[in-house]
Amino acid sequence: MEIRVLQYFLAIAREQSIIRAAESLHLSQPTLSTQIKHLEEELGKQLLIRGTKGSRKITLTEEGMILRKRAEEILDLVRKTEHEITLSDNVLIGDVYIGAGETDGMRLLAKAAGKLKELYPGIHYHICSGNAVYVKERLDKGLIDFGIVLGTPELDKYEALELPAKDLWGVLMPKDSPLATKESITPEDLWEQPLLLSQQESDGGKLTQWMKRGLSELNVTMTYNLLFNASLLVEEGLGYAICLDRIINTSGNSNLCFRPLSPTIETEMYMIWKKYQIFSKPAEKFLLMMQKQQTANNYS
Repeated sequence: MEIRVLQYFLAIAREQSIIRAAESLHLSQPTLSTQIKHLEEELGKQLLIRGTKGSRKITLTEEGMILRKRAEEILDLVRKTEHEITLSDNVLIGDVYIGAGETDGMRLLAKAAGKLKELYPGIHYHICSGNAVYVKERLDKGLIDFGIVLGTPELDKYEALELPAKDLWGVLMPKDSPLATKESITPEDLWEQPLLLSQQESDGGKLTQWMKRGLSELNVTMTYNLLFNASLLVEEGLGYAICLDRIINTSGNSNLCFRPLSPTIETEMYMIWKKYQIFSKPAEKFLLMMQKQQTANNYS
């Protein structure tokens, strides 16, 4: 399977037309069709469903959709590798790729990136957001250099740097809701309430243990991946979101407020990377800066 042919395949998937894809690639239509036919023969699977004469629109088979996702990841990794090798001279210019969930702990990374930017203005940062599963998946595939995760990581698989911050769990709710009059929220306060729960906690975890009830006994009306989207539903009065503090702004004119859980739940935060990882020079400098900040915090 050649990189060039994967690019051809993605062009067809994007344009949904062999004719338009051939034009964008500056190839003849027969040449492009032949290349894709050879790819299908190589894989032993049909990738495209050709439209009828009345409709020339191309759609992807199930195998074609799988290949599209993987091809995008492969080409992203190729571009990243080419860029790192091209810039591997004495001039420190390049990119650092970080995956993270929604957490106020990103401020720690922002400080390290800011200090490093003063020393090496040619370093650029790329942040992709998602839950722990998404972050680890991209880390395992080599698409990012570092991941920010909550809770103890798998130390047999990753190197880890514990960050000098902890995230506090609580409940996001409208300021005029009945529970807003309380200073903190107990499990019993939530047993009969409509709840919006993080997808990371939907399989059972520290939070569900705190609730003293199984998920099937709770009124979980929605699970969320990104808290901002959930906060819009909370604002409309559709339920209480159990979440981390300082992600959604609840000050000023906000209609929302945050109340911590009681007993308190705090979660440790780690920056992780693959064992035996070979870093680009910018990523190596970023890691050293993060380690330096951690050491300074331990002695402060």
